[in-house]
Amino acid sequence: MAKEAEWWTSPQESESGRIILVTGRKDVEKFRNNKKYSIRVEISWKYSGQEDGMPDYETSLLMEQVTERLEAVFLKDPVAVMTGIFTGDDERDWVFYTLSTNIFGKKLNEALADLPLLPLEIICENDPDWDAYKEMSEAEINAGE
Repeated sequence: MAKEAEWWTSPQESESGRIILVTGRKDVEKFRNNKKYSIRVEISWKYSGQEDGMPDYETSLLMEQVTERLEAVFLKDPVAVMTGIFTGDDERDWVFYTLSTNIFGKKLNEALADLPLLPLEIICENDPDWDAYKEMSEAEINAGE
């Protein structure tokens, strides 16, 4: 059985003043040290949240299913690693680093195939030095102060 991933969570404030829960993965060194994992993929789901910007109960359950399915598909075939989840201010973002956007797209479709059509937006960028991950990790460091 594979070792379970290590995560941290820290509340941060959005530009609009609402709380965003930033959840980051700690155990990513083997991926960061492999220069092939140089493409950052962000999957965003904008939702009509509660007054505080968090998803309602039913939406949060569906989002948890998405998270579990994505983790499972990339654990089975590690062409990508989930490094962060941002929830709040009427949006959920999952962040990955991958070897290939083509294979990532196929695995994403495989993971979510039997779920209803979801309002997902996907952006990709080259980030060979994991700069976005470093920035996100500062949230954990700042939370500990």
